[in-house]
Amino acid sequence: MNGLSKESVTWVEVDEGSCEQRIDNFLCKHLKGVPKSHIYRILRSGEIRVNKKRIDQTYRLQLGDQVRIPPVRVAEKPVAEFVPANEFPILYEDEALLAINKPAGTAVHGGSGVSFGVIEQLRSARPQAKFLELVHRLDRETSGVLLLAKKRSALVGMHEIMREGNSDKRYFTLVLGQWKNAKQHVKLPLHKFDTPQGEKRVMVREDGMASHTIFTLQKSWTDFTLLEAQLKTGRTHQIRVHLSHLGFPIAGDDKYGDFARNKALMKQGLKRMFLHAHSITFKHPLTDAVLNINAPLAPELQHFLDKLDGQS
Repeated sequence: MNGLSKESVTWVEVDEGSCEQRIDNFLCKHLKGVPKSHIYRILRSGEIRVNKKRIDQTYRLQLGDQVRIPPVRVAEKPVAEFVPANEFPILYEDEALLAINKPAGTAVHGGSGVSFGVIEQLRSARPQAKFLELVHRLDRETSGVLLLAKKRSALVGMHEIMREGNSDKRYFTLVLGQWKNAKQHVKLPLHKFDTPQGEKRVMVREDGMASHTIFTLQKSWTDFTLLEAQLKTGRTHQIRVHLSHLGFPIAGDDKYGDFARNKALMKQGLKRMFLHAHSITFKHPLTDAVLNINAPLAPELQHFLDKLDGQS
């Protein structure tokens, strides 16, 4: 393998950005270009030492740990693609957490045909940040509250909060049709699959993952209903698939929606999916203070609601 050889042993002191990270994940990040199989081989061989002691791949690094990394052959780095530095509207920020109002049409991270997303642009805009990671994800076409962690301890804490269902995430969505119930619990199991074209999709299926959404009626028009969706579980495309399955597809949804109606809606000014993460409430993972973070409805969505009000 062509590459640059690191001829000498390297010692790395663990800072806050790597604290609590597993040693194998730390090495994958630190030794970019080295195959994972080789990283696990040098871990098993005992060449990697922490505080001069052998460790296994599950060891979690502690602040101040001294990591011994032996000489390894590193593949030459490909020329990195340019990532524009970009900040997004900040809804909340402290030393541990950052909440932004993500615009529709922007992916949260690069991959699957997208060169870069929110996280890469923020890292480019904040080169001094030692640590910046997504706490959760939003679909590319969904706008609203997106949480990021500025400390590993905050990321680990937020993941535990979300895993145990101790966060309250709510969305506004406009659906086609007249929803009747003021409040409705929807529990439909969801199954992920790939289309023949390689696209990731989700469908309701008996053997799928348990999924629970609470829908609350906000406002009705002749052909549309505005709902608030409260997520009790966080499955991929959960709100979109639950609504589509019930016969109330989200206006503008290009995966699970009514494609003929979507075309007509574009002519009426709605050029995106009407799904907006409007609020999240949780206890701060480091201070225990209750946080309620809200994102105002995107202007193009508010404008469409105003048009509906004008026609009624």
